[in-house]
Amino acid sequence: MAGAVSSLNSRKTGTAHAATSEATWVRVSLISVALTFLALFLFLPLVIVFSEAFAKGAQVYFASITEPAAAHAIKLTLIAAGIAVPCNVIFGLAAAWAIAKFDFRGKQFVITLIDLPFAVSPVIAGLIYMLLFGRQGFFGPWLGDHDIQIMFAVPGIVLATVFITFPFVARELIPLMQEQGKEQEEAAITLGASGWKMFWRVTLPSVKWALLYGMILCNARAMGEFGAVSVVSGKIREQTNTLPLHIEILYNEYQFAAAFAVASLLALLALVTLVLKSLLEWKAARERELAVRAASAQ
Repeated sequence: MAGAVSSLNSRKTGTAHAATSEATWVRVSLISVALTFLALFLFLPLVIVFSEAFAKGAQVYFASITEPAAAHAIKLTLIAAGIAVPCNVIFGLAAAWAIAKFDFRGKQFVITLIDLPFAVSPVIAGLIYMLLFGRQGFFGPWLGDHDIQIMFAVPGIVLATVFITFPFVARELIPLMQEQGKEQEEAAITLGASGWKMFWRVTLPSVKWALLYGMILCNARAMGEFGAVSVVSGKIREQTNTLPLHIEILYNEYQFAAAFAVASLLALLALVTLVLKSLLEWKAARERELAVRAASAQ
């Protein structure tokens, strides 16, 4: 009987191995296709951006990224991201907490609303804000009477950036919190912990890597957003131009070296984002591995 079971297990193992293995030429072909795709659509554009940025020398490069219009575009981009990311962190934590820890009517509808910026074109999002807060929009007359300008100003850029980026933090936290359940929080409450103490000591440490990951993605998208911001900003140089809009203006004016120099800043941001993403994934995996070892040791 034992021999029959062993033989059956061996056949199952052999079948599974055969089902998940391929011939050498198939593996080589798939890897070659993947590497070729990465080279053509990732590495080659990065090489072109940096080579064109330094085509006229380092002096032109640094002059292009430090001249007043570029400096203002960098400052405005940092302001928009600096407001959008904390807002989305607060919203993401609140939304993930409500969806993962509570049952309420309309939960699926809330999740659908969170995914809305993924489905709506950024240009459409910008037009919606124009219809709401523009001079001829729904709130336009009231805003004009009170001398409040939202469109073609910093508030409009911030609103558009927040809308485009708000799913990133929430979407990283919701599945993790749902997987963890609410047993730890219930145990903390049973032991006498207050709501805030439970949040800081139990919930936040358990989601810190997902939260940081969502913040990195949110920041990268906020600084690189073009479509929605281009609609609500008016593209006024040294007033409402962010980095992507400034790059477009430079390119349209045939200032190619300056355009690629400024574009290299966003390319560097992308590279830093990838490095931080990989680092966070490694640290999270390492932490899970240590936790598993500690549990098995007990």
